[in-house]
Amino acid sequence: MKPIVRVDHLDKYFDRLHVLKDLSFAVAPAEVVCIIGRSGSGKSTLLRCINFLEQPDHGSVEVAGLVVPAEGNGREYRQQIHDLRLKTGMVFQSFNLFPHMTALENVIEGPVTVKGTAKEEAIDLGMHNLTKVGLADKRDAYPSRLSGGQQQRVAIARALAMQPQVMLFDEPTSALDPELIGEVLNVMQQLVEEGMTMLTVTHEMSFAYQFAHRIIFMDDGRFVEVGPPGQIFDDPQDNRTRQFLSAVGRFENK
Repeated sequence: MKPIVRVDHLDKYFDRLHVLKDLSFAVAPAEVVCIIGRSGSGKSTLLRCINFLEQPDHGSVEVAGLVVPAEGNGREYRQQIHDLRLKTGMVFQSFNLFPHMTALENVIEGPVTVKGTAKEEAIDLGMHNLTKVGLADKRDAYPSRLSGGQQQRVAIARALAMQPQVMLFDEPTSALDPELIGEVLNVMQQLVEEGMTMLTVTHEMSFAYQFAHRIIFMDDGRFVEVGPPGQIFDDPQDNRTRQFLSAVGRFENK
């Protein structure tokens, strides 16, 4: 089966700091890949390079057949990046909702302004996705009237409204109080069961263990260990992986 995401020899620098070091991997359709590691290991930067929120310095990214090289400029190159972003949905640590818009208005903003979807069609699509995340009754609520978990679920609905082929989650529960994490993970579990391709940077080891098809452990901008959850969590081969899992309390979270 042809990969839906392919990253080839990706490098990223911030000034002289080499953040991502010659990374290559591929993701199959409907595969769930969880990326774990210490803060500063390059996990979030990798996700941001996949949809060119950060432009990599070397290598290329392919999503759903569209290949975009790291190095480029001009109108045609910007259009390539735009087209690649349409194929990916991204959910951030912070919810990034427009505070002056209702939940529904936040969800339909992308389809209307970016894709040119007719407003009535966008509303139907928006309500479908708010229903999916369990927030149909909050369509007219402003972000300030929503809990953190509800705001993050609106952010997921907003990403889904663009009908992406791949979802990127950058520590989507890290800004939430512990009692709100479960409601976001439940939505992500639903997407897994529906066959959504997902790349997730997470510290939720229980989610990674139960729902990932593959785990990538990163350290210092490199892939230290890659494998199925049973191997990574139960029989890690690299001492850095063992130290990390011990530090985050993996055995309590299983």
